[in-house]
Amino acid sequence: MRTVRRILTRLFALALILASSLWATTLALEPDGVGEAYAPDPDEHPGAVIQVYGADVWGFRGNFAIHTWLAVKPENAAGYDIFQVIGWRLRRGRPVVSVDSGDPARSWFGSPAILLHERRGAEAQQMVERIYRAVEDYPFAESYKMWPGPNSNSFTAWIGLEVPELGLQLPAKALGKNWMTRNYTELKN
Repeated sequence: MRTVRRILTRLFALALILASSLWATTLALEPDGVGEAYAPDPDEHPGAVIQVYGADVWGFRGNFAIHTWLAVKPENAAGYDIFQVIGWRLRRGRPVVSVDSGDPARSWFGSPAILLHERRGAEAQQMVERIYRAVEDYPFAESYKMWPGPNSNSFTAWIGLEVPELGLQLPAKALGKNWMTRNYTELKN
């Protein structure tokens, strides 16, 4: 009986250590937003807006990974264009790059959006055309791999590399961003 109690005590201690480690890792990986996840109303804000959002991926993986997307509203535009990569589109015979419109600050399958990066006004307007071109030129529109990439975060990293003046720095939880960074030079040569 003593041996069983000792084994159970050790298993409990191990489980406690693992749970604490998971909790600490999750907190360490949590991205810092740059403000409220809010897209300015185009009627009230006629200037250009570029925003990058992220949200935890579905399920347990959300402790370690986020999905990222980009929203662009050119000067005097009536709304936002939302650009992202969605892997399951490939299974339906469609390109993974999704171009949509609407509220870019909406949640991602139940996970609230986090505003990761933003540019507004004349500075943003100067980058709009290059962002649209980068979306069109994305070299992996027919490819998706959850790990290590190309994935949604590889796509967002691509935009940042193609438009360096955007100054985009994705958080550690944006798994796949480094895949693009490592492969970018090869793609451009």
